Amino acid sequence: MTKRNVPPRWDRIMQQRLTRGEAAALGELYDRFASLVHGLAHRVLGDERAADAVTRDVFAHVWEHPDAYDPRQGPLRGWLAGLAHRLAVQRLRVTETAALARGGPGTTEELEHKVRHASVAARADYIVQSMPVPLRAALELAYFQRRDYRQTAADLGVTEDEARRRLRLG
Repeated sequence: MTKRNVPPRWDRIMQQRLTRGEAAALGELYDRFASLVHGLAHRVLGDERAADAVTRDVFAHVWEHPDAYDPRQGPLRGWLAGLAHRLAVQRLRVTETAALARGGPGTTEELEHKVRHASVAARADYIVQSMPVPLRAALELAYFQRRDYRQTAADLGVTEDEARRRLRLG
C-alpha cells in the first residue's frame, strides 16, 4: 500500500474501536459527523423528521455493521456521507412512490426527476462544504453574491492574484 492510499489514523482507530463494540466510539463518531449526515439527508428529503430518521439509521448501521467500512477504501467522512445519501434517496423513493400509489399528484417520471435533482444537490452541497474555508469563501462571494475577482479579493483581504487562484481551484 502506498503512502497515498494509507487511511487517516483517526479513521483506522475509529473503525477498530467500533469493531470492538466501544459505545464511546459511536458517541465520538456521532458528535463529529451527525451534522454532516443530517444535513445531507435534509438536503435530499427536505423534511426535518425524515432527516432525523436517516441520521439515526446511518449511525445504527455503523453500530450494527462496523466492518462495513474499510479504511483502505477512503475517508470515514466520505463513507458516512455516501451511506447517508443512499439511505436518504431510498427513503425519498419509498415515500414518493407510496404517495403516487395513494393517488397523489405526479408521475413516475416526475418522481425520478425529483430524486435525481435532490441527489445532485446533496452531492454538490457535500463537495462545497468539504472545501477548505478560504476556497469556499471565495466561491460563495463570486457565485452567490456575484462578486468579480477584484471585489472578492477586497472582501477577503487578499491579493487579486490569490482571489483568482482560489476561484480557479473551485
